[in-house]
Order: sequence, then structure tokens, then C-alpha cells
Amino acid sequence: MIPLSKIAALTVTILSLMLGPGHAQPPMNAQEFDEYTRGKTLFYGENGVAYGAEEYLDNRRVIWSFLDGECKSGTWYEQADQICFIYEDNPNPQCWTFHTEEGRLVARFQNAPGMTELYEAGDFDEEMVCLGPRIGV
Repeated sequence: MIPLSKIAALTVTILSLMLGPGHAQPPMNAQEFDEYTRGKTLFYGENGVAYGAEEYLDNRRVIWSFLDGECKSGTWYEQADQICFIYEDNPNPQCWTFHTEEGRLVARFQNAPGMTELYEAGDFDEEMVCLGPRIGV
């Protein structure tokens, strides 16, 4: 689990990003996205609330968590101006546009535009907590 102090810092960061003036850059292409994310674990928030975290590995591999201890492996690829993710439990691509605003990543979900916009809350240089598979009945 993420310590309460980290969640508080995440919330403050997200709120400051939401309240400040945003100057969106053009969507990142695959090379820009890879250079920005590779080797990092980024925590994301939505509307001032912690949303999830993603670890970005080599060869366009990722591990996603909604911060509930369950993690999903996946891969990403570029399609048009979007970065699309496919996870082990869902073969349908989840496509996003990524921009930087005030030095932070902003992700806009493209499968249902206007529905989800996530803000990078930081790279806390921590590992995500991924619990093992559930066993039993």
C-alpha cells in the first residue's frame, strides 16, 4: 500500500496542476513517450484523487495498478497520435493521448473522449505494491 503521506502529497500535486494554467503541447509520439516514461513508476490522479500507478519497462512493457495491490502486465504501441495499451486481462486496446503541461504528463482517454483525464502526480522512486494471485475459494 502507498503511505498516507504519499497520497496526501499526490493530492496536493494534482490540485496544484488542476488550478494552474495549462498549456497543452501536441500529443507525444512513441519515441517521446518512451523517453519520458521508461524506467519510471508514475503515479496518476484524477480530479484530486489518486487513480493508479504504472511502471514503464523496457521494450514497451508496463505494469498497471489501481493502487489496490492487483497489478496487470501489458504492452503499449503507437497508433496515429495515440499511445495504446493492451493488458493481460483485456485484449481491447486502451488508447490515450499524452501531453506535457507544466512539466507533468497529462493523459486523455480516447476510447471515450471527455471521460477520463489523468495527471501525473510524480515518480516517487518507489515500487508499486503487487500482491500475489488470490488462491482458494
